[in-house]
Amino acid sequence: MIEPQRDRLRSLPDFPAELPTFDPESAPADPQQLFVAWLDDALAHGVLQPHACTLSTAGPTGHVTARTLILKDLVDGLWVFAGARSTRKGVDLAANPSAALTFYWPTRGRQVRVTGEVEELPSEVAAADWRARPATTGDTNPDWAAWALTPTEIEFWQARHDRDHVRHWYRFGG
Repeated sequence: MIEPQRDRLRSLPDFPAELPTFDPESAPADPQQLFVAWLDDALAHGVLQPHACTLSTAGPTGHVTARTLILKDLVDGLWVFAGARSTRKGVDLAANPSAALTFYWPTRGRQVRVTGEVEELPSEVAAADWRARPATTGDTNPDWAAWALTPTEIEFWQARHDRDHVRHWYRFGG
């Protein structure tokens, strides 16, 4: 039998000694500008794969699943990612086109959560993404899709050592 892990989990190290500060009053009106600034900050501080995020979906049964993938683009308010239609994410998105993306940069004490509706992009976008992949076989993959998440909410979260973490929300569409 496994012993309870509560004490051990509570004692694990959390954030580095130096954390950036964040004043929501200074946030730009465009959340993508703030995201790019935080992405640049993560890169400047050596965060590996800062464009990796967790995509959470719920499929036909309503069960939630999550996986890590790479953000492919930010354009005109859309958050673009790609993958195979035949995978769990593709099946889930076909049945329920709502999703969430979560970016987490623990060494900066930052998280960005993007929730909204997803639509499949034209096949040319998916084909261009497929061709740009580093280890693809063949010029085309008919199963490959590109999706765009249109946010209904974006939350920026900045950790603080006193646990009074700073949250800033952008909400869209009602």
